[in-house]
Amino acid sequence: MSDLRKVQQTPTGTFFVCVPKSWAQQNGLKKGSMVNLEVTGDGKLFVDTKYGSEPQQKVATLTVGPFLRREIIGRYLLGFDVIRIEAKDRVNLEVRDCVKSTVSSLVGLEIVEESYSQVVLQCLLDPSGSQPGKILRRNNAIVSGMVRDVINSFFSGDLQLAKTVTVRDVESNRLYFLLVRSLRTIIQNPCLSEKLGITPIDCLDYRLAASLIESMGDACVQVATKALDLHRFKLSGELSKLLIDLQNVCLEANEQAITSFINKDMSLAENVRKSKIRINNVYTDIEKVAKNQPVDVMPQLLAAISFMRQIYEYSLDIADLVA
Repeated sequence: MSDLRKVQQTPTGTFFVCVPKSWAQQNGLKKGSMVNLEVTGDGKLFVDTKYGSEPQQKVATLTVGPFLRREIIGRYLLGFDVIRIEAKDRVNLEVRDCVKSTVSSLVGLEIVEESYSQVVLQCLLDPSGSQPGKILRRNNAIVSGMVRDVINSFFSGDLQLAKTVTVRDVESNRLYFLLVRSLRTIIQNPCLSEKLGITPIDCLDYRLAASLIESMGDACVQVATKALDLHRFKLSGELSKLLIDLQNVCLEANEQAITSFINKDMSLAENVRKSKIRINNVYTDIEKVAKNQPVDVMPQLLAAISFMRQIYEYSLDIADLVA
């Protein structure tokens, strides 16, 4: 709700603005009440009526139902500190297993209380300690390792390497959820936004970048199954080398994209776009060598090449967020 107020001045030169009476009453203000005034980098002035008081926890109450897992994740992403799960009669073993499985997929969320008909979850994270840039970089490092291992498993025949990709995708998802929660908390808390130096517009860009990294992780899991199918075939040394070259160029572009995004480095972002020439050259060489490979190898091989080009396109999209 917008409310225009005229700036006034006392005889001694002090400027002042009267606050709306309804707002003051709603926030429990009276004559002599202390408020905290904070000036943001863009010149806005925030009035904090809760100055000096303990911040209140955001509490959500859920009832046991068919979509309990989704509801828990949803409240977590919205920044709720406490999530109470209640049942009309009792919380059965199946529901408790569902809750524990969901909690294990969310960073900082713990079961702090259990009873016959209730389970209480609490997020123990400090919002000011969740730096979006660090979380994004950590998640990208995990996904980059997944990309490298997926491709290596193609020409090494290491099935265990391909299988570990799925396991690491779980950790990647945990960091993605953590980042989304952090960004939503920042948007709802202007003071936190100012403290961390992240604007609401930055939050939108971070959310998009996080989604692109999440898509890379999902693609790794899909391609890992192709690697498992390919284990009985042996790629030529020349073709393996070209695949490694393509992988290195794509991963280099990915690292540059994340660094340029976090540091807002335009020149580094432009380097990501220029990498397309190198990728196209390696791709052309792979096409020539692949003609001599067994027909049965081609579907999996083409899937691997397409996957790496897709990783580059995701990285390019991240670099394009730099403005």
